[in-house]
Amino acid sequence: MSDLLDKLARRAPGICLYGIAPPKLTTAPDRLAELVAIHKERFASLAPDGLIVYDIQDEADRNSAPRPFPFLPTIPPEQYAHELLASVTVPKIVYKSVANTTAASLHDWSRKLSGDDSAGLAVLVGASSARAAGTGLRLEEAYDLMRANAPDVVLGGIAIPERHAVKGDEHERILRKVARGCRFFVTQTVYDATGVKSMLSDYYYALRKTDGVPVPIILTFSPCGSPKTLELMRWLGISIPRWLENELLNDADVLTRSIRLCEELCADVVAFAREKGLPLGVNVESISIRRAEIDASLELFQRLRQLLART
Repeated sequence: MSDLLDKLARRAPGICLYGIAPPKLTTAPDRLAELVAIHKERFASLAPDGLIVYDIQDEADRNSAPRPFPFLPTIPPEQYAHELLASVTVPKIVYKSVANTTAASLHDWSRKLSGDDSAGLAVLVGASSARAAGTGLRLEEAYDLMRANAPDVVLGGIAIPERHAVKGDEHERILRKVARGCRFFVTQTVYDATGVKSMLSDYYYALRKTDGVPVPIILTFSPCGSPKTLELMRWLGISIPRWLENELLNDADVLTRSIRLCEELCADVVAFAREKGLPLGVNVESISIRRAEIDASLELFQRLRQLLART
């Protein structure tokens, strides 16, 4: 059993993940080989508990505003994680969007993840909006099929504090997903401590009513190095308080400021969760493909790992 699977089984706090998007589907073979080599070297030195490989979708149905950066299809995440990065020994958590997936195709996909400690980790993602649901599987159906067809795959879910701020029921969604087999949750990028703490608070008090045991919730952080990246974050639905936006846009060094703000936010939420016995971890990603922001995400990962170790 990998260390990550052991930590998930123990519902341990302090899990540290790093998230990446697969290369674009149109990436030339020589450039793809170069990217694979970079990722292998990077994760060997970074040594996260696990590597998240996202399933990037267009999401145009979720937001009618023009996308700040064009959407380009990527290599399937399971192919990139378990074939091209097969020699990277870090456990991989593969995301899977089920909105346009049939029961048969999900069964075929799940068989590729079964029976291997390093491969048996997945996060299922529902449609980005009701309009985008199409004729594919509902998320609940996908969880049930995974439990029936691939019970050895450790399933995770998505937790969205922004949705909780609007609907007030994200903690109930978490509980329902746990009942369907979810062992951990990953948030989208967070920049609003109040929204995260509200979701965690409701989750904690819901558990108290049933003597339930909390599962790890992994908070995602991403540095912001430019107004364009900030625009993309907003387009993706990330809640950024006005005061924090002002701090970023009026600092001569936006990137350094964002790292410090992420560190402060993480410390605040971790302290809040620790008092309630909620096991939190972190996931760091770079929303931007700019080298400076990718490098900043590596620094942020190290800082947040040290923060969790201290607490």
